[in-house]
Amino acid sequence: MFIDVFKEDGYAVLTTAGYIACAILALLIIVLTAFLAKPKENAKPHWKTKKLVFSAVCLALAFLLSYIQPYKLPWGGSVTLFSMLFICLVGNWYGLKTGLLVAFTYSILQFIQSGGSYILTPLQVCCDYFFAFTALGFSGIFAGKKNGLLKGYLLGIFLRGVFHTLGGYLYWMEYMPDTFPKSLAAIYPIVYNYSYILIEGAATVAILCIPAVKSALNRVKQMTAE
Repeated sequence: MFIDVFKEDGYAVLTTAGYIACAILALLIIVLTAFLAKPKENAKPHWKTKKLVFSAVCLALAFLLSYIQPYKLPWGGSVTLFSMLFICLVGNWYGLKTGLLVAFTYSILQFIQSGGSYILTPLQVCCDYFFAFTALGFSGIFAGKKNGLLKGYLLGIFLRGVFHTLGGYLYWMEYMPDTFPKSLAAIYPIVYNYSYILIEGAATVAILCIPAVKSALNRVKQMTAE
């Protein structure tokens, strides 16, 4: 019902019902992001609503910016316009629990965007999408700490790369042509996946180090807590 399996080619794709189910699940998680977590002490009555709004806006911006790809690799993966930053911002503002919830929702959206057209196994999907993009939510570990956004962002993109690389070793190396040099097999998934992640990461870090940007993000962070 949700997946069409092509046994001859060894892969599957989402059906229309599958895409709809994923979209509904993402919507439900967006709502749960605000209403499952306990509000802060002495928080104003509208705190949950504000949390929902800011989280949803960041999620929407991340998803839209993920379509802007200045550089795209032939076997998947691309440099986007700072899309990962907006997911890490939620973790920095609201902590690990909310960060992971929003990042998991983002992973579903990313799966809908491109992953639903080629499914090898459930674990492959998890490595390439659910685990990899949810890892951005670990930015919440450094919430409230000095340079927390920068540290959290670096941790998030590193962990994302770990899962993409794992998927590369477990599945995608089997699809390399016979002419591919065997000497490069051990490092290719690492180099391939971190190439685009680190390019976007370096550009994002450079932007975060600009005083005007730091000041603006600090002001927005204060707004999220009011």
